[in-house]
Amino acid sequence: MSDMWKLISNYLNAWNGFKAALCTQWAFRVEMIVFFLSIPGAIILGNSATEYAMLISSIVIILMVELLNSAVETVIDRISLDYHELSGIAKDLASAATLFACLNALFIWAMILFARLA
Repeated sequence: MSDMWKLISNYLNAWNGFKAALCTQWAFRVEMIVFFLSIPGAIILGNSATEYAMLISSIVIILMVELLNSAVETVIDRISLDYHELSGIAKDLASAATLFACLNALFIWAMILFARLA
């Protein structure tokens, strides 16, 4: 039974992280709105299950990377609120990962839209 409790505990920790992101991270809330708006958009734009999956998962990837970005920023702020060059670089790198996730989603949506219009 202890393995089952570990599994439940892990999901509770994940749920707590999700709630914390919703409560404290403005960008994550905006991206959640984009996610929910993208579902009908994916259904309208996509022509197959593969396209639906690509469109929706591209937005889910943004959410995942944003959570990791927020985790990096939180840990750095926990260590020290004083400015340090390496802390700034770490935060910028995590933000760059979010940017690339957004560009990836934009590329996927544009390619499927282009194929639909062509």
